[in-house]
Amino acid sequence: MKIAPSILSADFANLARDIRTVQEGGADMIHIDVMDGHFVPNLTFGPGMVAAIRPVTSLPLDVHMMVDNPEAWIPAFAKAGADTLLVHVEATSHIYRAMQLIHDHGVKAGVVVNPGTSLSAVEEVLPIVDQVLIMTVNPGFGGQAFLPAMADKVARLAKLRTERNLAFTIEVDGGISDQTISAVAKAGADIFVAGSFVFSEGESPAKQISKLRAAGK
Repeated sequence: MKIAPSILSADFANLARDIRTVQEGGADMIHIDVMDGHFVPNLTFGPGMVAAIRPVTSLPLDVHMMVDNPEAWIPAFAKAGADTLLVHVEATSHIYRAMQLIHDHGVKAGVVVNPGTSLSAVEEVLPIVDQVLIMTVNPGFGGQAFLPAMADKVARLAKLRTERNLAFTIEVDGGISDQTISAVAKAGADIFVAGSFVFSEGESPAKQISKLRAAGK
């Protein structure tokens, strides 16, 4: 089990502090939500932010690209210090080429699937990806409620992974808390993105991360 706090819910005025806090609190990676205001109706971080975060933490940077024309941004985010680049299958007509381009830049490649998108849309790239991110909310904003039906999608993806003897990890993002993590953990997820639960519940991030680990066993 890996916990990836999403800095979308962190204090932007004290971002370096919050990143260090979750690292010291047991996080396994830092999840960075990149939004362009077109693919999703929100605007967040660019490559410059990733480059600024890179020296702050030794944790892997998990960069979730919610952008149109993601291929145009892959080189810049790879150069900025991303360890994994995650591209939505809905954002490009050439998802296989996008995965290859990410690998060409020496970065792990991940494909993202929205709640309303069938797993059949990504079956052809499963042999070449390092990670598959199943969205458990509609992308664009933090703090949304978990969609229970997505646990079944995770289970179907885990079954495909076993049947085809593939090695990609399964990540889930959206509404993950100590009340929802168990369902997707039991379904086969490996990486759990949590933003609001880690940063905005009135408890220390370390305590919240511990709650996630305990609930996800």
